[in-house]
Amino acid sequence: MSLAIRATEIDGLWVVDLDVHHDPERAGASFREAYQGEKMRALGLPEFRPVQLNVSESPLGTLRGFHAEPWEKYIHVVSGTAFSAIADIRPESRTFKTVWTGQLTSANAIFVTRGLANSFQAMSDLVVYTYLTSEHWQAGLAYTAVAYDDPALAVEWPITDDRLKLSAKDSANPSLADLGF
Repeated sequence: MSLAIRATEIDGLWVVDLDVHHDPERAGASFREAYQGEKMRALGLPEFRPVQLNVSESPLGTLRGFHAEPWEKYIHVVSGTAFSAIADIRPESRTFKTVWTGQLTSANAIFVTRGLANSFQAMSDLVVYTYLTSEHWQAGLAYTAVAYDDPALAVEWPITDDRLKLSAKDSANPSLADLGF
């Protein structure tokens, strides 16, 4: 596989297929450049100047989001598998209420533009989910969050039984209708 950037049906969301090099002499060993700005810009990814790296570790069934933080994010799963759902909740956007879903692994990444709502669910025993951001996180920062089960977004989450783990904060997120959208 070689490095490739693919636009999605949502304005401002790209999928990055990473160039993973497997070591045939060591079972399971590999190397990849998870982010290489110069190469990725040359393939069409927007200019991105990350200032912070965040790491989230989540056990099977954990669902986080939808969160529309005020920064760009480059998301990469270092270990495990995550089901990702990105929703365009920008009322002025031509792709408003469009949802993209896909699987994130160590072989790919996504670039999420400011204002898109990001969510994911851990699909393996432990998911190590990392994201570079274009702005620093600040205590008390307010941003839009939307209910993971909003019928206007109609995401079919893979795990909905007793393995679903949802924080009190995320379980209280409002619907788009409640937000006036």
